[in-house]
Amino acid sequence: MSDAATGPAIVQDPSPNELRDPFVRQELKRATVWLGLAGAIALAVILVQPLLIIFAGLVFAALLDGGVRLLGKVLPIGRGWRLLIVVLLTIAFLAGTFYLTGVQVSAQVSQLRSTLESQANRVTSWLSTQGLMPGASDVSGIARQALSSVGRITSWVGTAFGALTTMFMIVVIGLFVAMDPRTYLRGLEWMVPRRNRAEFSVVVEWMGKTLRRLLAGRLLGMVAEGILTGVALSIGGVPMAMILGILTGLLAFIPNIGAFISGALMIAVGFSAGTHVGFWAIGTYVIVQGFDGYVLLPIVAKKTVDLPPALTLGAQIMASALFGILGLALADPMTAMVKTALERSAEREGEQDSGKGVE
Repeated sequence: MSDAATGPAIVQDPSPNELRDPFVRQELKRATVWLGLAGAIALAVILVQPLLIIFAGLVFAALLDGGVRLLGKVLPIGRGWRLLIVVLLTIAFLAGTFYLTGVQVSAQVSQLRSTLESQANRVTSWLSTQGLMPGASDVSGIARQALSSVGRITSWVGTAFGALTTMFMIVVIGLFVAMDPRTYLRGLEWMVPRRNRAEFSVVVEWMGKTLRRLLAGRLLGMVAEGILTGVALSIGGVPMAMILGILTGLLAFIPNIGAFISGALMIAVGFSAGTHVGFWAIGTYVIVQGFDGYVLLPIVAKKTVDLPPALTLGAQIMASALFGILGLALADPMTAMVKTALERSAEREGEQDSGKGVE
């Protein structure tokens, strides 16, 4: 009788479609995490070119920071003044180099282009006569088809104006970061949970040190390869020895692939002047690369980053396929920083395991 008077019992528990339900809230959190991760990946894919430019700016900042730290050991003045001296010295070196060698280099660049074109035509003709390559008309048709297919996906960085704009942005980002790196490091630390900030700071410090050492070793190798190549080619009478030495030094920033490209250039130019000059260019390439790979780099590697050649080459192939020429140039620093982070993670796990063993 009382049940009929009071009516049916009302369910007080939350329904499955209410956010008060713990199960719904837990599943909503999981879905939010997965959706956020998918959105972050999509955003990274869309913004991959700007992200590479920012990373290149950080690499340039690390290069400037290394010069500032090195100058601070002999000149105890403010960081801003040391950075100004490093920038002015860099500008003076580049301006002086282009001023002293500008006329000769500009003439050699046009001569190098015509020489490479004639050598490429000779090789193509020989391969065509051997039946190993399509004829000239077929090659032209294939080239036009390939260029038309990739024309739409060529980004603005590939244009001359885009390249200059990219270089300008990289330099500006590097200068701003090198002026006060601690400010940007604090900003990154604020985006990390408080309990992980100490470890994050250690990892960033390790990455910065690794990057500075890597770039110092690369600069030393670039200077050595450029000078040795230019002098050796001049002694052997190889045409355009100066421009070939400069190109070899610049391409040395990209290990393995850069050496292959510079070697192909100097050999092609050498054979254009005669068989004996071509063999001299081959000998120069083998000796310089052997000295750099088996004498100079091992000495530098004792105080810099030890990256296995196969790992570096694999990273360059993947970075060039994914990100183009800028990714190829930055593959080495990216690999070194990932390697440093993994090494720090392994060391931290080892410290934790040893601490548990002591307990």
